[in-house]
Amino acid sequence: MLQIQKKMSNAFFALLSLPATAMGFALSVQISALSWILSTRYGLDIHEIGIVWAAGPIAGIIAQPLVGALSDKMWFMGGRRRPWIIIGGILAAVMMLALPNLEIIQKIFIGGDDPQAGLMAIAVIVALTLDLSINVSFNPTRSLVADCTPHTDRSRGYTWMQTVSGTFGVLAYLIGGTLGNIFLIYFGVGVALLASVIPALLITEPRELQEVDTDKQVEHAKTSTRDLVESLLPLSGFLLYGFYVILSKLFGVHVETTVDIAGYAMGIVEFIAVVLIVLSALLILPNVLKSNSRSNEFQKVLLAHSFTWIGVQTMFIYAFFYLTHELNLGEQAGKVNSIAFFILSLVSAVLPVLVLNGFAKKIGMVRTHLICIFIMALGYAGVLWIGATILSYYVALAIVGIGWASVVSLPFAIMSEKVDQKKMGLYMGIFNLAVVLPQLVASFKVGEIVNAAHDKSIVFIIAAITLAISGVLWLFVKNDK
Repeated sequence: MLQIQKKMSNAFFALLSLPATAMGFALSVQISALSWILSTRYGLDIHEIGIVWAAGPIAGIIAQPLVGALSDKMWFMGGRRRPWIIIGGILAAVMMLALPNLEIIQKIFIGGDDPQAGLMAIAVIVALTLDLSINVSFNPTRSLVADCTPHTDRSRGYTWMQTVSGTFGVLAYLIGGTLGNIFLIYFGVGVALLASVIPALLITEPRELQEVDTDKQVEHAKTSTRDLVESLLPLSGFLLYGFYVILSKLFGVHVETTVDIAGYAMGIVEFIAVVLIVLSALLILPNVLKSNSRSNEFQKVLLAHSFTWIGVQTMFIYAFFYLTHELNLGEQAGKVNSIAFFILSLVSAVLPVLVLNGFAKKIGMVRTHLICIFIMALGYAGVLWIGATILSYYVALAIVGIGWASVVSLPFAIMSEKVDQKKMGLYMGIFNLAVVLPQLVASFKVGEIVNAAHDKSIVFIIAAITLAISGVLWLFVKNDK
């Protein structure tokens, strides 16, 4: 074991953060360049790009819980999480390398005179594998932080994770905004490979995972099958919609029945999904099912976090089209978008260790996080109020960065204290469903709304509303200092 790990020094927390940083950088490359490269180089429209973005989350629904559960039980290459981190890092690097070279792949496997033939399928496969590799590694990298940090340093571990990862995210958007997205993609290949493989080999994982016993207010009874089933209750509506989307897009299964709501024709499946989300909230928030306190708190975290990601993913996918249509930036939209995300990442990189960790220790992690979520909602609303120019758009995204700093750090620390430590990988995978299922909503339903709307400001209206709902739901989560 390295001396810095024995001493739990800041250098060790920085090293521990690098595998998550590798995947975060790959995700930053995906966010910054995927919509741009598919739209400008390969000619895909908004609807097709939404399908490409949805491919990874669909895979993540299965991959994250499965990989998490397997990594909890296995021990290979001297680690529980190590093999998955190394495999995922290598795959992510290879798929990023493929992104700007889809036409070469098309010529090799499809051929012919039509350069567009099979391009959509190839784009989906590459994006699917890229996002799947990120999903495969993100769970173990985040679980690794919980495995290697004591309860008292949990928030420190995850805020360091975001600070290091966020710093590289800043670098990603800076490169995209100055040197261009193509250079960013090739630079990301090296970061994903080196920052995942080398730290994974240096960090010593504990062979036995110990249950947290310092928080007497949380029940630590053995996790039952009922607990696992109940943990999915807040995501029931999202699961229904997610599986319907998969069936409709992959197998052509469509339910044409609609329900008229205030003049808006909503599909019956979508209507049932919304009803399930509302009913689950009414059951979970007052704990009608009398779940044990730990299981109920985890349910509340999932419910609140899912609404966060509808808004966040809506911004990531469709902000480019807001800039193109509402600010009339044309080809400049991609560069402006990269600079805006650079500013957002800069704010989110500085805050966690310097500010959020201190606030979390003083007022509690949940209270700190919900304040940041409400600030994020105000930032999205600010795009509508003051975002008519490029400069004001940058200011609004800087405010959004305050919330983003918390979204990618504190929820992991919060949920890690509310689940069985020996099943951290499994629960981290279930927690990821609160990310990927809302991403399907953003990719498809929100994509339909944005595509049909004449005014693309609808992007930030949706983001502001869903973040406000998320903030309200976080008010119901127990705040433990």
